[in-house]
This record gives sequence, C-alpha cells and structure tokens, in this order.
Amino acid sequence: MTTFPSHHARSVLTLRLRSAGCVFAEEEAALLLAEAGSPAELERMVEQRIAGSPLEQVLGWAGFRGLRIAVDPGVFIPRRRTEYLVELGARFAQPGSAVVDLCCGTGAVGAALAAEVPGIELHAADIDPAAVRCARRNIETVGGLVHEGDLYAALPPSLRARVDLLLVNAPYVPSTDIATMPQEARLHEPMTALDGGPDGLAVQRRTVAEAPLWLAPGGRLLIETSARQGPRTAALFEAAGLRAEVLRSEERDATVVLGFRPESTRKDHN
Repeated sequence: MTTFPSHHARSVLTLRLRSAGCVFAEEEAALLLAEAGSPAELERMVEQRIAGSPLEQVLGWAGFRGLRIAVDPGVFIPRRRTEYLVELGARFAQPGSAVVDLCCGTGAVGAALAAEVPGIELHAADIDPAAVRCARRNIETVGGLVHEGDLYAALPPSLRARVDLLLVNAPYVPSTDIATMPQEARLHEPMTALDGGPDGLAVQRRTVAEAPLWLAPGGRLLIETSARQGPRTAALFEAAGLRAEVLRSEERDATVVLGFRPESTRKDHN
C-alpha cells in the first residue's frame, strides 16, 4: 500500500480519473490506492486506467461471488450478471458431481461454484491460450483442471456421458452489435469471447448440439444468454433433445437457459 497521505492521494486520483471519464472515479481511486505497492506502481496503474484499460485488468483481479478472481491483460472480464449462472448451478451441484465450465475465460464460474459446493470434480476449458493460463490460477487452487481447445475437443474423453452439470458462458453478442459495446470491451477483451456470429448463437449452437453426448442421464446444461435471445437459445436445446427452461434475474439483468437431459435424448413430442 502507498505511504503518502491517503486522503490527499485519493482526492487527486479521483480528479484525474473523473477527468478521464471514469464514472465511478472515487471508488476506483480507492481500489488503485489499496492495490499499489509503491507510488511508482500507482502511477503506472493510473496511467493504464486513463489510457482506457479496464479497471479489473489494471488491478489484476475482479470481484465475483465474493471472490477475487485473477484477471490478466487481454482476458475476458467476468461480469456480475454471470453470478446468476453460478447461483443456478449451485442448486444442482453436490459433492462428487462432474462439473464443466466451458468457454471458461478466467475460470470465474467454475472457481466460484467450487467455493460454494466443495468436493465437485471440476473441469474448465477455453480456446484462448491466455484465458487458459489465467484460468489455471483460479481453477487449480480449488482442485480443478483446465484444458485448452475448441469446446468439447478440449475435454478428456473420460468425461463423455458423465457430466452432471455443464455451465457455459459462450459469446452471444451478434457480430453487428460488437461496435456498440463499450470501448473497454472492444479494445481490451478477446473477440473470441465477445462475437457470437451473425445471430449471436453460433457458439451456443455448436455447444448445445453436442451437449447430449457429454451429459450424464439427468445432467443439466446451463447457458448464459440475453433476454432477447432466450427463446431462440431454448429452441436449440429442444432441437437437441433437452428439456429447456428460460430463467431470468431482473436484479442482475441476467438470462440463463436451463436444459435437462432425460434418460433418452430423443425429443419428447408428448
């Protein structure tokens, strides 16, 4: 922590951050002061923030479900809305459950679930090598394993047909909407974690189609999506033979589609 007067330092930093357009300048100043180990480090961090780097990447961590999740530069930052995915997952996970955090980014979802439900068999996977390196810092500390590769190709074959809970935060922003996203996201987070293709469902479509091969009988698939896309995401579940339900948290502005694999993966027409 810095050694110069905190009140003065915080006032000066708040003014600098506010002038740079930081909406929560006072709160950010307090966090930067607390995290910096020296005046020189503080100045470096402040310059990065003023230049547009996301606060979480500057600090090196993000708050998520009461945890400090390590966040490296260039890696997707876990959103608070995604806490709803963990909240729902905790309803179904129990010690011994085989859980996969797919498209894991930092591994925040898996790490948070493992903290809330100790004893799960946790696997996480991402296609981005930088994300995998970051996720290992968060996942391995709770006893999980992180794999690198494209969706299910990253997972060990021994998981086929025995995953009890599959949690997915795949990109779901339509390509044409990327330009409307905040600059912090567009310039500092990987496009593979943001761009969901022409309709926003490209990665979800691949994920859902193959999910029945990996889910155990009675296993569940939970995918974060948008309120607008919820019904279309649910239709993908039904087409794959999964019973689907769209769940919504207005408090978090979060939408999750929950799918259940019955004993038979054939679509139930009754």
